Amino acid sequence: MDAERGTQTVLITGATDGLGKAAALLLAENGFRVFAAGRSAEKRAQLDTLANEKKLPLETLGMDVCDDGSVQRAVNLVYQKAGTIDVLINNAGLAYVATVEDMTMEDWRRQFETNFFGVVRVTQAVLPKMRERRSGRIIMISSVSGLVTPPTQGAYSASKHAMEGLSNALRHELYPFEVKTILIEPGYIVTNIQQIAVEVAQPYQEKIKSGPYAKVYAGSWSGAKSSRRKSKTTPEDCARVILKAIRAPLPQARYGVTPLAATLKWAKRLLPDSAIDAMIRRRYGIMREG
Repeated sequence: MDAERGTQTVLITGATDGLGKAAALLLAENGFRVFAAGRSAEKRAQLDTLANEKKLPLETLGMDVCDDGSVQRAVNLVYQKAGTIDVLINNAGLAYVATVEDMTMEDWRRQFETNFFGVVRVTQAVLPKMRERRSGRIIMISSVSGLVTPPTQGAYSASKHAMEGLSNALRHELYPFEVKTILIEPGYIVTNIQQIAVEVAQPYQEKIKSGPYAKVYAGSWSGAKSSRRKSKTTPEDCARVILKAIRAPLPQARYGVTPLAATLKWAKRLLPDSAIDAMIRRRYGIMREG
């Protein structure tokens, strides 16, 4: 299982776009055997073509993390082809943007089905063999939204907080079996997740424009646009942090990505909640009515 000599097998969910795709390519370029899972047949074909052109040890497979059968079939296929899974990267996710009051229960469930239950589903599928072999790493792609919660991101942030709690439990439970759980906590990185967030927010457009939270939405969207303009961190930067976490003999429990992640890490340690709340409200223009 020497990653330096390219003998480790990596399974990545949500690997045909954004952070997952960048990680898949970088790991394959560094000799890992990569199985890149995703739902879109078109995006899988594009990634397979790119991998073939570059002669990388990377192949894609279909997986819907929200479907038990799909996950089990994909994991079984990896075992059939590679015999083992040394590293699981739980990356698949999406973001719903709406206030807590406005968001439908159906969308709350969809948010958690992908971002949390999907992670549990895939992790449960690979853990038995990792535990039996007493070797493996579970990489959780969380977010700074798992540490603090911007307005209108309650559902997404709650799903990432849940991932943080899940990862904390796994670190303890898997300690006897030498399987390590590692959180990657990016700040704002421009990927396709922002465009998907806009698309899934379409049913809320009337409330966004003229509902009681219209000013909150306006501040939230303005803050997001500002972050998008200012963001200098790329998916490839995040991929390099993932590679570092996989290669580290004694990995940290958490790796922040982007300057925002570093700032929030220290702010959470040094500042009271009231100060952090005030910073967030100023950032997103949240003010008292009247």
